[in-house]
Amino acid sequence: MDFPFDLNALFPERITVLDNNLSAGRKAHGRPDPILQISTVIDELGKASSKAQQLPAPITSAAKLQANRHHLYLLKDGEQNGGRGVIVGFLKVGYKKLFLLDQRGAHLETEPLCVLDFYVTETLQRHGYGLELFDFMLKHKRVEPEQMAYDRPSPKFLSFLEKHCDLKNSVPQVNNFVVFSGFFQSRSGTPPSPSTDQGMYGFFGPVEKSPAKKARGRDQTIFTNGKRSGSGGAEGSPLAVRSPRGSPQLSPSASVISAIPFTQCGILPQPGPAPPCRGPRDPLLPAQRQLQGKTHQTASSRPGCVPSENCRH
Repeated sequence: MDFPFDLNALFPERITVLDNNLSAGRKAHGRPDPILQISTVIDELGKASSKAQQLPAPITSAAKLQANRHHLYLLKDGEQNGGRGVIVGFLKVGYKKLFLLDQRGAHLETEPLCVLDFYVTETLQRHGYGLELFDFMLKHKRVEPEQMAYDRPSPKFLSFLEKHCDLKNSVPQVNNFVVFSGFFQSRSGTPPSPSTDQGMYGFFGPVEKSPAKKARGRDQTIFTNGKRSGSGGAEGSPLAVRSPRGSPQLSPSASVISAIPFTQCGILPQPGPAPPCRGPRDPLLPAQRQLQGKTHQTASSRPGCVPSENCRH
């Protein structure tokens, strides 16, 4: 596709990467930014692509590229058209949030890199230009073909993927995107569930989120030098520290602090008032007896309260 202006001056490289700034490189000194000419090239390519795919309207235009964080790879042949160059084709990619189904029918929310539009001029097809464009994009994005999703690929594009990328077995979806079996194999783990995707706070600031763990010692946690250790502890629930009346404030210098169970005086789930101290018949947990021996706390003489550094009378 040729244009009535010098494409070599507009696009210095054989393959140019355009983003929402529509910038193809440094602006020449004393020359206005040729946004209008670049927009004309993109609009004409979008029209040609939609016509070739028999789409009702172009899905690629300069205005749409400026409104989204997509990348457009534009390939030229600089020696044609009397040395002014011609546009061979383009490839547009971008990240999309998708809800997909894997081979077992399980839902997956993900945001992969997607091929959104791909076009090579009809007279220049089957000359290796499409493969050159596609390989350049893969190296630029550092991605493999099976890790991508493809928006409404034409039969020609599907044949291209099968021939050059060995992508044959697509997984049926309820939307217009096509993914292949390798897409799910390349993704390890599962997305976080709503119950675990919550902030947690420890004694001295936010605690990094981690997957929920079902451990036997869930009701036992030891904090050493202000850091949490051990595999237990409640997950996904904000914690706060309350110092009883007359007791000093907790500081990061505390070496060992008994934090669980939450119903013990001083450490409570928020919100809610502090529950009463432990009754005389409530058994001590093994971790509490061990901590009680380490900290050498002296029991209060008042009956009805088990000795604890967090109980003051």
